[in-house]
Amino acid sequence: MRDRSELPKLLIVDDERAIADTMALIFKGNGYEARCAYSAEQALETIAEWDPAIAILDVILPGMNGIDLGILLRVTRPSIKILLMSGQIVAGDLVGNAAKFGHVFEILAKPVPVPDLLNSAVRLLEAN
Repeated sequence: MRDRSELPKLLIVDDERAIADTMALIFKGNGYEARCAYSAEQALETIAEWDPAIAILDVILPGMNGIDLGILLRVTRPSIKILLMSGQIVAGDLVGNAAKFGHVFEILAKPVPVPDLLNSAVRLLEAN
């Protein structure tokens, strides 16, 4: 078993606690150190004290949305790989608008099949 300090760190940001907590359990069971934040603001606090390699962000969040959080993280913490997810149709419009300004993100549709979720995380970790 790998030492906890060797595990890739992954932050899940979703205001639906059951989804975030379930995803964290899935990632922990697959060799990640995973934490949850239930808002963008809580995510920023967590990132300030803990440096994840990947942040999986729900697009529709109360307060700051996941796209704005992703843009902020790309500027302030460029080493963090960003993956968006959403179950809302309006998320497509938000992602499209961000892309017009050069902010292109990968987005997965909820519910995300577990193999797709895990494969996306591996792909992000392997990307330079």
